[in-house]
Amino acid sequence: MSEQGAAGVIGIIPARMASTRFAGKPLRPILGMPMIGHVYLRSRLSPALDDVYVATCDAVIRDYVRSIGGKAIMTLDTHERASDRTAEAMLKAEDATGRRAGIVVMIQGDEPMVTPEMIGRAVKALLDDPEVNIVNLMGEISQSEASDPNEIKVVVDMRGDAVYFSREPIPSGSKHTGGLKRFKQVCVIPFRRESLLRFNRLGQTPLEIIESVDMLRLVENGLKVRMVSTGAATWSVDTVQDLRRVEQAMMCDPLLGRYMGKAVEGRR
Repeated sequence: MSEQGAAGVIGIIPARMASTRFAGKPLRPILGMPMIGHVYLRSRLSPALDDVYVATCDAVIRDYVRSIGGKAIMTLDTHERASDRTAEAMLKAEDATGRRAGIVVMIQGDEPMVTPEMIGRAVKALLDDPEVNIVNLMGEISQSEASDPNEIKVVVDMRGDAVYFSREPIPSGSKHTGGLKRFKQVCVIPFRRESLLRFNRLGQTPLEIIESVDMLRLVENGLKVRMVSTGAATWSVDTVQDLRRVEQAMMCDPLLGRYMGKAVEGRR
């Protein structure tokens, strides 16, 4: 853990009720617990993180997170991108604690299957290479996911840096024979502090807007996003069907026993 005043590694989970694809999803229950509770408590299990916060513009999310003993930071309701909300929350956390972040891990609030190992793997890529400033996890994608516009697909170069992100099948769906692995973005995204602030100063870019993918802002500006593979089976939640699928998959998850009972105790 970081000493007082030292640069540390913090996790920030942006979440809002007004999702365009699935309104109110942060508080939709999975195995009896709101989704945001799973994301927060599972992230807090990671030894790679010195602290974890939920960044939200909704008092109902803030109140729930605090009810389970979590930390929540209120942000503006005008942010269009999760990264903007994350940057605001980072600065507020620094002001409140007097500690400057060295690395900020943005963990999307619709990733309820996130594991401590996934977070640690993503952070390690930054710690191991001082030339890497931004990391995304990626996982192998199934044929059905490749045609799902809610899944963000990514192709990488020989170094493992992102070439392009799309909601369409990439590489070409008509010519893909299965010989080349296809990947989806998994939204565990560590930034070096200054890279997060620079990212938000750049402003939105044309392809970012068309695809609705934050990371294209970096690609369009010639900046690198290092992609790191995770073998973990994980699905984000963008629809009611996704919620049901994730709930089914999590029923036998061994991580549940490490946090669900404690969360109930925290609400008493």
